[in-house]
Amino acid sequence: MNSKRSFNTDWRKVASTIYRKPVDSKIFGEAEFDVTELEEFISRKRKEGLKVTLTHVFVLMLARGIRSVVPEFNTYWRRGRIVEHSTIDAMVSVLQSDEGMGSVKVKAADTLNLKGIEAILQDEILKSRKGDENTSMQKKSILTSLPWPLRQWFFNLYTILVIRWGISIPLVGLSADSFGSFVVTNIGSIGIDKGLPALLPSANMAFVVVLGSVKKKPVVVNDKIVIRKMMDVTIAIDHRVADASHGGKMLRFIKHLISHPEELL
Repeated sequence: MNSKRSFNTDWRKVASTIYRKPVDSKIFGEAEFDVTELEEFISRKRKEGLKVTLTHVFVLMLARGIRSVVPEFNTYWRRGRIVEHSTIDAMVSVLQSDEGMGSVKVKAADTLNLKGIEAILQDEILKSRKGDENTSMQKKSILTSLPWPLRQWFFNLYTILVIRWGISIPLVGLSADSFGSFVVTNIGSIGIDKGLPALLPSANMAFVVVLGSVKKKPVVVNDKIVIRKMMDVTIAIDHRVADASHGGKMLRFIKHLISHPEELL
């Protein structure tokens, strides 16, 4: 990342002072995307042996969007300053073998293509379902091993030391930026049409994106009503590090790649 770039504008300093995370620092947004051609592209790739889904595609599009047009989304808050992540890492929500929710990290996601991200996600998901611990699972296991009310006391202490003060805990692999740059969760894959994302209190992420289900809808294209495949996408942004204008830049970038998915290869 560009070490000379500064994200600590006057407004960012004010925002990080007056807003708390995540109680009142969230910006919510929603967009409906026409994914008709994108789904056809994915279907062709799957027939060629590349087992990608909309989740793979959106993780890659978001990571490249951060690199190309919205570097502000690759930042986090630490000790009153906006700090840039060293790489653009994505956290992807996955369904565990016990039907609980977990997450896997895709490091340097912006440097990958679809084939690369498919291979990494497949490997990480298999590890996760076998019980191999990642950062989030480590934290969960620590919390669940503690009796109540020690769980709450430990979590509060962790939040103060790691998230607020930026102190690392190498023993369990936790630091102020250990959870990555952003989260993608596909609730459409489990039959939910649309959902509002939540900013995780124990993670320093600029935004969370939720992918809804794909539905056929009548829409107007070139002044004609046609049936298209539409998908709702919602986002929650940490207002301390980014604004709605940054979400708008990302939206325009995503729309371009949805129309030109071959660029992801």
